[in-house]
Amino acid sequence: MPTSRFCKLTGVPERSYRRWQAKARADRPPKGPWPQPARDAARPLATKHALAHPAWGHRKIWAMTRHDGHRVSQATVLRLLRDDGLNLPSEYQKQRRELARDRKAAFARNPTGPNQVWQLDFSEFETTQGGTWRIAGCRDWFSKVEHRACQVVCVSGRGSGFRGRAGFGPGRRARVARGLASSSW
Repeated sequence: MPTSRFCKLTGVPERSYRRWQAKARADRPPKGPWPQPARDAARPLATKHALAHPAWGHRKIWAMTRHDGHRVSQATVLRLLRDDGLNLPSEYQKQRRELARDRKAAFARNPTGPNQVWQLDFSEFETTQGGTWRIAGCRDWFSKVEHRACQVVCVSGRGSGFRGRAGFGPGRRARVARGLASSSW
């Protein structure tokens, strides 16, 4: 097939095709590589951040690079990380969500009613007067999902002026959950 007919069928101008042929015969690539001053300027810093924090994506690395004083676009950082093989795989977030879902599935069988699984949380706070508040929260796992207002809170303090327990009935639980606990209990 003649070159002119081939160029007409493919929609490429004959002059362009002949120029590409001449470059190929001379062992020169038909295009590029073009200079990449933006990538070359940002490469050391972006690579440093990517290696120091492998879980970060290109947007976070871009923000840290900008914070360090380099003016560079997100797309440039993405291309740079892709060229160096440092970007996260596209399924990375999906894998993290699946791992989190598996961690949350802590029970062999999820509770189907109240009083099957209880959760406890202990906290200790120091007051400005030198006292200590110890707070323990206890919650039924099923009720946490079904009835968000139900919560048992036990509070004791040393040097706080308040000693007592809260949480033996549904009314008290609701008052504690809404922050209406009083020292009269």
